[in-house]
Amino acid sequence: MKSLLLALITLLPAAAFELPANSAQCLVGTADGWESSHVTLRLYQKTGGTWKPVSEPWKGRLGKSGLVWGKGLHPVPAGVTRKQEGDNRSPAGVFSIGGAWGYSPAIAKHPALPYRQVTSRDLWVEDSASPQYNRNVVLDHEPSTAWEKKQQMKQTDPVHSLKLFVAHNAPPDVTPNAGSSIFFHIWRRDGAAPTAGCTTMEKSKLQWLISQIDPAKRPLYVLLPQAEYRKFRAAWKLP
Repeated sequence: MKSLLLALITLLPAAAFELPANSAQCLVGTADGWESSHVTLRLYQKTGGTWKPVSEPWKGRLGKSGLVWGKGLHPVPAGVTRKQEGDNRSPAGVFSIGGAWGYSPAIAKHPALPYRQVTSRDLWVEDSASPQYNRNVVLDHEPSTAWEKKQQMKQTDPVHSLKLFVAHNAPPDVTPNAGSSIFFHIWRRDGAAPTAGCTTMEKSKLQWLISQIDPAKRPLYVLLPQAEYRKFRAAWKLP
């Protein structure tokens, strides 16, 4: 009886959660398992209280070590491993989708979606010891120290030329060492390479996704292994 009670207590927080009722846009990503770096993505919108797909599924890549529970809107089951800085795993769970960053002066997007053209002075802080951890910091000078240069968003690598933020461990409630700089961005080597924790896809798919994201619909990203998606789908009211 005691073991049964403990099991029920463990399951209750996850079962009690459900997607916010005012969310009407959801990108679903499912992987074969926790160790997979491959993901299948599909965008849904809620119409009349019912989730309906607005795209065909497409392929993406995840962290080279697979997935691990992240810090988002969802409850985290007791006793599981959680996302940490540098673990090369993509955060699993339910996350808000934030603004876009890129190298171009302008991009195709919803008028209400924030977009920042990245310059050499834009940093995204991945130093867990910094009070600005997992935040965009804009310097009032060109980066000069080794620390500043290491945090620079603008790189010579074109895969970082367009990004959409995934609100894992996001401000204002940022936990040190819980993982940072999680984005959707362009995949490397036409999808042949995994990531350090981001979700990547071909450029045209990312451009289309960004063009669809409407902040008024409270867009979400649900990323889970297939078994967990099936487990929580009804209780969490997932698409």
